[in-house]
Amino acid sequence: MTPQCPSGLTLVLVHGAWHGPWVWERLVAELDDVPTRTVDLPSVGPDPARLGDLHADATAIREVAAGIDGPVVVCAHSYGGAPATEGVADLGNVVGLVYLCAFQLDVGDSLASTVGGEPPDWWDLHPDEGYVDALRPAEIFYADVDVITTATSIGRLGHQSLTALGQPLTTAAWHTVPSTYVICEQDRAIPVAAQEAMSRRAKNVLRMASSHSPFLSHPAALAGILRAELARAAG
Repeated sequence: MTPQCPSGLTLVLVHGAWHGPWVWERLVAELDDVPTRTVDLPSVGPDPARLGDLHADATAIREVAAGIDGPVVVCAHSYGGAPATEGVADLGNVVGLVYLCAFQLDVGDSLASTVGGEPPDWWDLHPDEGYVDALRPAEIFYADVDVITTATSIGRLGHQSLTALGQPLTTAAWHTVPSTYVICEQDRAIPVAAQEAMSRRAKNVLRMASSHSPFLSHPAALAGILRAELARAAG
């Protein structure tokens, strides 16, 4: 039986690099009984000259979560795990964190340092302009997503701030907020071994047989996981 959303909890959804709040549309439709809010990260956008950094992302997440009257569970995807970890530290109404194949980093870590300082071969770097694009997104992000949705999603990708990927965390919310890590076992963006290493920091570890974007390929299954996490957070 699917757990029901506990009254009074709100789910805040944080997208990853290159993406936007649009990635959550299918998931939100599956969670029609759950109060949800999405965050639009400033480090992603169409104009490289106007991209924010990790701290701007962290502030955006914090403002959304702090503006909610009642307890909050934050679900962050991929890069979004880094600014979420930074942004909700010491925020009293955040009662749970879900890292969805995300960067669950510690103080002093950055996304760039976690990948070994050597950018993956699918990063299209533009250091002079301060941004990075994603090469081969159909393969890397959407390996188990239908063809039409994949094409539409690729058309909506933005530039990603290069600065944001290199900035280290100054605080880490998961030290005080219970966290769950969801490993995506067919992920081609973040190797499973790297996910498993980061998941050791989480209180609970779950797995999905999906690629990097389960909100597009398995939205109903992901909705079930998140309902259960809301129930867990409610005690």
